[in-house]
Amino acid sequence: MSGSSRRHFLQNVGSGMLIAGLGSQLAIDLGVASEANLMLPTTNDYGRLSPWVGLMQELDPDKLQVKIVGELSKGNVTLPDLVAAAALANAETFGGQDYVGYHAEMALLPALQMSEELPKQQKPLPVLKVIYRNTSRIQQFGPNKKTLKPIEGLARETVSVDRFGPELRKLVRQADMDKAEQLFATVQKNDPSLAFDTLLYTIADEVDVHRFVLAYRGMGLIDVAGQEHAHTLLRQCVRHCVDFEQKRKSKGRQASPIRGHIPKLLDEYKLVGKPLGDREPDDEWLLAFSNSIFNATKFDASRAVAEAMAEGVSTKSICQAISLACNQLTLRQSGNPLRTHGASAGVHSSDAANAWRHMAAQGNDLNQKVGLLVSAWHTGRYDQWSTDPYPLEKHFEKIKTDKAHELIGVCEESIRGNDQGTASAAIRRYLELGFETEPVFELMRKYAISEDGRLHSEKFFRTVREEFKFARPAFRWRQLVALARVTASAYGYDVKDNHGYRAPGYEDACNLLKVKA
Repeated sequence: MSGSSRRHFLQNVGSGMLIAGLGSQLAIDLGVASEANLMLPTTNDYGRLSPWVGLMQELDPDKLQVKIVGELSKGNVTLPDLVAAAALANAETFGGQDYVGYHAEMALLPALQMSEELPKQQKPLPVLKVIYRNTSRIQQFGPNKKTLKPIEGLARETVSVDRFGPELRKLVRQADMDKAEQLFATVQKNDPSLAFDTLLYTIADEVDVHRFVLAYRGMGLIDVAGQEHAHTLLRQCVRHCVDFEQKRKSKGRQASPIRGHIPKLLDEYKLVGKPLGDREPDDEWLLAFSNSIFNATKFDASRAVAEAMAEGVSTKSICQAISLACNQLTLRQSGNPLRTHGASAGVHSSDAANAWRHMAAQGNDLNQKVGLLVSAWHTGRYDQWSTDPYPLEKHFEKIKTDKAHELIGVCEESIRGNDQGTASAAIRRYLELGFETEPVFELMRKYAISEDGRLHSEKFFRTVREEFKFARPAFRWRQLVALARVTASAYGYDVKDNHGYRAPGYEDACNLLKVKA
């Protein structure tokens, strides 16, 4: 979560406690809270964003792109407002229940963050790309279809995470959409500061990267759209989880054993109520621990993390180790066809670990511990690749230079040739020589914007950006080498794995902005 989001969250916690102490009506009278903060709208009214929400749902994506560029040039709209409107249009239309739809939702905030790193003329590009995908899917789904319906008849009552978190989880397990929505709305109405912690009980109840990232990015989008839209952005996560449960039951699949395993670990290692540790082991320990997680089963990976927490290892070190283990899934991937982008083990596990690292940091004590256990479990659920990590020795054969700009050039040529090995080797050599990392990020961002990436390029770029900064210096290079490999894998492929395509709408957006495609 951004610093600004964190401040909003803590402010809401403080106001929620004060409201609980004063009583809601007195708090309103004193100006501590507004009626709007305590009541949910009976209609889906998005205020000043409503016109753009409507355009996102109703206008052809090509016409919408022209409209957006025109209004941006006049200064009539901002990129954050466009992202906020797209997120609300998406949430209202899909309610977290459409695969392409929620992938577009999860890409919006990373696209906006990418835009902030670009020169002025190029800033709209990543946002336009994801909005094009978002609106195209809404058109396919049905522009007049509204999955989210207004919620009415909510009572004022005292809420607590200890009560409402397990109750929401129970209703989701029962696949009761209406009651789950009603209960979550009750929390949002009475004390918005408790909504996310309440939601985390359900987010941690199944091993599904999409529910993790949708919740994490949904919480981040609140900082863009505004607190008044928090319920719209978070209730789609509730619906996503209920939809998952409904489909699981209809297909006769068993619930994840995590539901029984995590409580046992909490009990066995006496983690409930135990203060979180602050011990920061050395790099040697961190590398060994990350390798043990990578090589472990999902049961053993979560157990290893429980043991580390019991021994007082800091959550920061545990998260760094999990992130490194996920990185190994990308660097070591083998097979034919060799596609490391999209819904691959490395990309999915890295995105999941990144999401849980941020969510656990802002959750209550129990949610922090459960979040780390779930994150480790998710990493351990994938089959381990027995091959050596990229780049292999043979991949360095095409590297004939030690000059920074030439190594970047070799990497770019390799990306365009889908040569994952040479792209990885060029960046590994570049980093070994101690050159600045920003030119590498600039190159990777360029192709994260221009390529489809099987719906995952924006998320994964942002994940690597964040994990690179979070990692210890000795291990940071691994994140960028993995990004180079994934970028080379994605170049030229559309979402159906056909080759020779850029991201839909990208080239037209470049023409409208008068920038080179």
